[in-house]
Amino acid sequence: MSIDEPIAESNEAESNEAESNEQTLKIAARRANTATLSSPPQYVIRTGAVRSLSVMLASGRFDYGDRVVVKTERGVEFGVVLCEATPAAVSQLEEPTNGRIIRAMSAEDERQWQVQQDKTGEDSILCGQLVQELGLMMQLVDVERLLGNERIVFYFLADVRVDFRILVRRLSDALKTRIEMRQIGVRDEAKLLADYGDCGKPICCNTHLTKMPPVSMRMAKLQKATLDPSKISGRCGRLKCCLRYEFDTYEELQRDLPPVGSRVVTADGAATVMGQEILSQQLLVQTEDNRRILIAAATVLAVTRRGSGKSERREREYDDENV
Repeated sequence: MSIDEPIAESNEAESNEAESNEQTLKIAARRANTATLSSPPQYVIRTGAVRSLSVMLASGRFDYGDRVVVKTERGVEFGVVLCEATPAAVSQLEEPTNGRIIRAMSAEDERQWQVQQDKTGEDSILCGQLVQELGLMMQLVDVERLLGNERIVFYFLADVRVDFRILVRRLSDALKTRIEMRQIGVRDEAKLLADYGDCGKPICCNTHLTKMPPVSMRMAKLQKATLDPSKISGRCGRLKCCLRYEFDTYEELQRDLPPVGSRVVTADGAATVMGQEILSQQLLVQTEDNRRILIAAATVLAVTRRGSGKSERREREYDDENV
């Protein structure tokens, strides 16, 4: 026996073991794929006038943008497929509702849907007449008919609490279906009715936003936006939602900058921070000879005294109170 034989046998054993492990992994992958295919697929579906997002079971496969008929807690509705309900997609949803996809939308469903939409104008006129007749302090905004005609939803604005029980009974008797009255705010009104924003694009709440985040004057101030209310207000009359989009980035970048009032040391000597340019990471400083210059934050050698930024805070409080 040569000295190379044990080495050859060892290599052959390792090769066999590797092939066995690879085969085991392939079998496990096939089983996982089979389990995935056998389980009912789930999709994220957008439904309703307020564009609610739901996670729904389906008996077949669908693609993005497919129009479907779904069953929700409200009844039979028209829906649009957005994506498959993967764990990553579901984790991005806030309080999604549930339901199931009944079928892909057929030509007959489309015809019925159009008939329902054509009736909403008459529903709005009827409701407006009854509101005036009953002397209710409310403003009708929109009407939504479900695809299955199981329910009609009336969206309205009101500054005070409204007792609309008589109105609901009158509408139910006239329209022969279930009536739902939903009070909304001015931002929801824009979501239902508005079309384009000042940027020239469809407004965010009418396209991709499902939850409208709170927006404050501090966000506009931090981003050096104009404080003219007519320039930073959206179609709803409130601060634009887009002011919040980059706010977290501005806050993160600002943390790396010395606050206003800080004493810093640069290659040209000591200076006092008078202002910040957050995106460009620059500082407006006043030198010891009273010159005001713009320097890169990276050129600051040391911060000898950290300012409180109170001057900016006082301005912010003034703006919050007066805008």
